[in-house]
Order: sequence, then C-alpha cells, then structure tokens
Amino acid sequence: MGRKVHPTGYRLKVIKDWNARWYADGKRYGELLHEDIKIREAVGSLHESAGISHVDIERYPGQVLVTLIPHVPAS
Repeated sequence: MGRKVHPTGYRLKVIKDWNARWYADGKRYGELLHEDIKIREAVGSLHESAGISHVDIERYPGQVLVTLIPHVPAS
C-alpha cells in the first residue's frame, strides 16, 4: 500500500510557496486562521471575474498585508 502525501505540503519551497506567512500561539491561531478564510472568501466573491489565481496573506504586528496575484494565461 502506498503512502499518502499531501500535494501542497510535499512541494512547499520546491515548486510551491506558502499561501500565508504568519505565526500565532495557541488560541490566537484559530482566530487568525478563520480571519484568513474570510479574507479569501471576500476577495473571491467581490472579484469573481477579475481572474485572481492566488491570494497571499502576511501578518505583522498590527498589520495585515494581502497580495492578489492575477491569473496569467499561457501564450
């Protein structure tokens, strides 16, 4: 029987990068994770036809940086 490997986790820092860059301890982690999900859903629903392929979220003390990466069609 083969081993199960998470497709993104296996490729991190090889051909893929993290979707979010931040760290939180204990109880705060769950809150921030749910906030990230709400941000991604809001961007997706507000900009459905914008062609956004990726949303990066970085957190700094007192600041959230959201980067929207557009989809670039192959030529």
